[in-house]
Amino acid sequence: MAALVDTRRVLLKLKGFPQLIPRRYRVKKKWAATLPRITSTKLALQNFDVNYGTQFGERWPSIRISLLSEQKYGALINNFSSAQELMKGLELQGARDFVYEARARTWSPGSVGGKPRGGEELVWSSSLAAGQSGSEVPLSSQVGEGMEMAAATEPPSLSPNIKCFTFPKGDVTGFSPARLDGSGLLGYYLLDAASVLPVLALDVQPGHTVLDLCAAPGGKTLALIQTQACWRLAANDSSVSRTGRLRRILQSYIPREHSTEDRVRITSFDGRRWGELESNTFDRVLVDVPCTTDRHSLLEEENNIFTRSRSKERQTLPLLQSQLLLAGIKAALPGGVVLYSTCTLSQLQNECVVDRAVQVAHEELGVTVHIEDLSPLTQLFRDTFNFAQGMRLGELVLPHLTSNFGPTYFCKLRRVN
Repeated sequence: MAALVDTRRVLLKLKGFPQLIPRRYRVKKKWAATLPRITSTKLALQNFDVNYGTQFGERWPSIRISLLSEQKYGALINNFSSAQELMKGLELQGARDFVYEARARTWSPGSVGGKPRGGEELVWSSSLAAGQSGSEVPLSSQVGEGMEMAAATEPPSLSPNIKCFTFPKGDVTGFSPARLDGSGLLGYYLLDAASVLPVLALDVQPGHTVLDLCAAPGGKTLALIQTQACWRLAANDSSVSRTGRLRRILQSYIPREHSTEDRVRITSFDGRRWGELESNTFDRVLVDVPCTTDRHSLLEEENNIFTRSRSKERQTLPLLQSQLLLAGIKAALPGGVVLYSTCTLSQLQNECVVDRAVQVAHEELGVTVHIEDLSPLTQLFRDTFNFAQGMRLGELVLPHLTSNFGPTYFCKLRRVN
């Protein structure tokens, strides 16, 4: 036994001289299965520090700590449940309907009870339409060939049926899980409140046919149904398992008579081919593409796109996103609106994708696209969300500790011909 101990001591002393250790005691590092590995979340953080540190400069540390902190949620009210009682309870807890408050900002100062007084005209501020960033750069100089920027000249139209409650800035109170009402439907759906902005920007009007090209997991699809304006809604996702989850969510919130096949059609096609399947068909198209889902990539190992086995998938994301957006443009009617959105900060997946898709549409399809000015919409919600300044195309919600929503990027395109 003493001899064994002495042998171990000798081997420890010779650790720095591998050539002196007998071959049977040597271990090649590449054979060892116990060496520490970099986790996917750590790999994501390293990637973001390099790329976003350059993109955002001195703003990145603030965004970084917000992404790594607990996310803030909003409660999207289910209009098919006992909504009035539920909203009163949320108001007593200190939550507020930020969509209702934003709509009130477009009304005259004399409006009462959430609606303008009888016969009053809606008042729209030209300074609000132009935004309040003080930028003097002409919009036409900020866009590329094949696209035009349309400046806002009238107040944004916000659906009166979308109700989403949040707690005020700096209030980190969380919502309790939703409960079933007497009809067996859940009262609200918890989601990143910034996810409602693309649906509001899409501006669905009564009688519209709507396509949600990448619908799962279902938060934005549910918000589209809550507008109660969709004549027909096509909800698609390429993953069969994800569309299964979408069906279960809709069953928990929507009565059967409002989710029949002739009203809500759920499919599992490759979204890149939708422009061939149903071109020139829809009044409104939502293209909420797969992306690096920055917050999830930093906090969750499960289904993380930064796992080494998914590196090729991650690198080809901008190509996939461009193809999906192009399919959405094809599917829209002339004069129809396409809303592109992601939950990433990446310029490569946001503005660059819009640039590329619009260029291809112009050069290969002969389709001209207008980029709609969304600054009036963001001005209405500046008390709830932290928007990035100086965006060339679209708008971006930046996470902030006092208002920890996002990231959410959205850009509104209108097909001309």
